[in-house]
Amino acid sequence: MKFINKHIIKLMAMVIVVMAIAACHDNLEEPFENRVPTEEVDYTMSKDMILPLYGAYSQFYMRRGWEGIPLQSVRGDDVNAGGYGDAQPFFMTDRYVYDQGYWMYNSLWGLEYTTIFRMFDAEEQIELYRENSGNPNADQYIAETMVIKGWLLRNLARTWGDILIPETSDPSDMLVTDVSTYAEVMQYISDLMDEAIPNLPDMHPADRTDVPGGVTKYTALALKAMVNLELKEYQKVADATSQIIKSNKFALYSDYYELFKKDGELCSENLFELQFSDYNQSTGPQETYLYAFYGSQNWSPKVEGAKSGWGFWEPTLKWIKFMLDRGDDTRLQTSVLFTNKGINTLKADPAYSTLPAWISNTTPSGDIVNDYARANFASGKHYLPSDQLTPGRNDYGNGKNYPLIRYAEILLIHAEAMVQGATSSAMSADEAVNKVRNRAGLGSITGVGLQEVLDEKFAELAMELGARFYDMVRYEQYDELNYSDRYDDSDGVRQFNADKVFLPYPLAQLDQLPNLKAYANN
Repeated sequence: MKFINKHIIKLMAMVIVVMAIAACHDNLEEPFENRVPTEEVDYTMSKDMILPLYGAYSQFYMRRGWEGIPLQSVRGDDVNAGGYGDAQPFFMTDRYVYDQGYWMYNSLWGLEYTTIFRMFDAEEQIELYRENSGNPNADQYIAETMVIKGWLLRNLARTWGDILIPETSDPSDMLVTDVSTYAEVMQYISDLMDEAIPNLPDMHPADRTDVPGGVTKYTALALKAMVNLELKEYQKVADATSQIIKSNKFALYSDYYELFKKDGELCSENLFELQFSDYNQSTGPQETYLYAFYGSQNWSPKVEGAKSGWGFWEPTLKWIKFMLDRGDDTRLQTSVLFTNKGINTLKADPAYSTLPAWISNTTPSGDIVNDYARANFASGKHYLPSDQLTPGRNDYGNGKNYPLIRYAEILLIHAEAMVQGATSSAMSADEAVNKVRNRAGLGSITGVGLQEVLDEKFAELAMELGARFYDMVRYEQYDELNYSDRYDDSDGVRQFNADKVFLPYPLAQLDQLPNLKAYANN
């Protein structure tokens, strides 16, 4: 993000604010606002071809409000929505009770589609440079936007199932686009990655000098593996993950705790991440994600003045007990911020009346997490220690990157494909699982089967982008999602079934997209 914003002044001559799909339908007959008249840009300037790509990345990194990732990630037995009676529709989404008119649903739909249209527009701009300047980088730059589109479409399909796949930068085309099934979307993304991969840089994202941290061949391979996992095309999963493993360009970051802090940014483990920065300056421009949503609502920070969070995100008691039972201390200490109230809740269960001595409401970095109303615990994966904040930047988690794809996940989905019958010379399922376990300080195991893989994914990927929820859905292990936890004592166990896998389409979109409404009513 730092690199990209060095070019922001030049970029602003080309990029106008993108029309939000949630609000654009009243003006669908108007020209797309993000299209820049050709007479305002000199497309013969070969070196400027990268500017639309910078704009595409900037739109991708900064597209989300706080509601995007949490809404996609809140359903599952690894995380609770904090705050019973507070942000009620979000809380109820965690309990599989869906409000079609909830603004967050419509906002997520709009944010993802808006960014897809921005990718198409960047491609059109790049093509104009190709035609007028002959710059040979056009195929690579377009391939990068294709990967971002694929990621966004995966988000949409995993949230709503059957969705619309745009084919141009014009939102009005959505009025006549046919609805594609979930499987069709996953196959479309897989095919899109096959088209993109030959044109992408063959390197670790951090090694790119033109766009540090940008998309590479391995980002596309990872996404291809992920969508084929949903299609249960296990050999395709193993083929893609094997290429990543055999490249020897990725490795698990040695320090699990720091992996989710500033030191872990653009590290050996990350294949894809949202990048943010305050440029190590106390004032002035910055790009940052709103981590306050995840943070403790009440703390005594080591660095005076550091702000607390909102308290809407809580690791489940079920997951914490699962980790204690495994002796999985490294990942547990990294992933959970304990309050004294939470510790006492754990101890109230006779099986956990004696806890490891390290469990405390003081983090390893010296911040003290006080009791607060909305939750018993907070997420350590979304926590930036107060002493890692840039002096003068006091917002919770300010400037921290957001990892999207980690090598640990690649190893584990490789193992998942292997235990489901795929073959590979890159690494066995035992080896892949044990690499992840050993980094966490756990011993090796042998004879890994599906349940061992799913358990390891539960331990490693908790609270990350809904990974656990979709694992349980894929194997129809619905009983795991029907659990009681922190807030459920008064009104029973969650009730999940196959009808609850996808959210209902936002009412605002049904009102504006007759093709979507007709499909939903069939």
